[in-house]
Amino acid sequence: MAPVDDDAIVETARRVILTEATAIESLAARVDRDFAEACRLMLHCRGRIVVSGMGKSGHVARKIAATLASTGTPSFFVHPGEASHGDLGMVQPHDVMLLLSNSGETDELLFILPFVRRQGTALIAMTGNAQSALARQADIHLDAAVETEACPLGLAPTTSTTAAMVLGDALAVALLEARGFTADDFARSHPAGNLGRRLLVRISDLMHTGDALPRVGLEARLSDALMEMSRTRLGITAVTDRDGRLLGVFSDGDLRRALDDHRIDLREALVSELMSRTPITIGSEQLASEAAHVMEQHQVHALLVVNAEHQLVGALNIHDLLRARVV
Repeated sequence: MAPVDDDAIVETARRVILTEATAIESLAARVDRDFAEACRLMLHCRGRIVVSGMGKSGHVARKIAATLASTGTPSFFVHPGEASHGDLGMVQPHDVMLLLSNSGETDELLFILPFVRRQGTALIAMTGNAQSALARQADIHLDAAVETEACPLGLAPTTSTTAAMVLGDALAVALLEARGFTADDFARSHPAGNLGRRLLVRISDLMHTGDALPRVGLEARLSDALMEMSRTRLGITAVTDRDGRLLGVFSDGDLRRALDDHRIDLREALVSELMSRTPITIGSEQLASEAAHVMEQHQVHALLVVNAEHQLVGALNIHDLLRARVV
């Protein structure tokens, strides 16, 4: 094996990137009414979008199916080889099939076409050859042709698979916008991801309620407040009236300030004398990520949750947000 030449390797990488970038730019100019018609067909599909392809096109097809599904267009991948051995039963008349083949002559795809056609399933072909058998038999053809592969041998699917991937992304995003698909919709299909947690988890899902909610009355002594804080371990306690309306909050910070003030008799002091009368609060239906923002903005580590009548309904602290992986 010849010695590795760093400059040559870098130059090869740049050539590949530029070759594929040029192909994608050319692809954009060929997006036309056929693309719009394909989107319309998929948008009004009463079933699911079934994506299929063989070899490297199959890998791209799997990714396109996954992207469609996660952006509001129900979709799944079917292997064309397995399709003729039973998996064709997954394809129903109300579905739309999106078939990928650079040559447009892939035997496994052409073999299943008559059976799919017979049941009335609509067909969209994405190929690099508008005159191919697959392109001619499809209801709609999407032109994904490229002038050359980035592979110097012209054999390994490189530029062609990139073009197909980009065209698939274009379909998914166009459908996303046509459906009015929102960030909340995206989060619902990604509940385990960071975005899902930020957009789905609400304060009501995390807050402490009932016996776990720290609270004392306005007549409580400092010792009562400290016992309540120790019991619930949230670092704060709410001070409420008899109807549960929030009057103030006593926190670790308030305790430190009281200890520094030698004029205060800690044994006899009432919590009402030491509490903050303007507590930072939040609503239970707000997003947990908003609680994190409020804590950071006001430099507090815990929040009290109130309803529209300013009654205490819950409490949470930064550790609750960390456990939920919201921050």
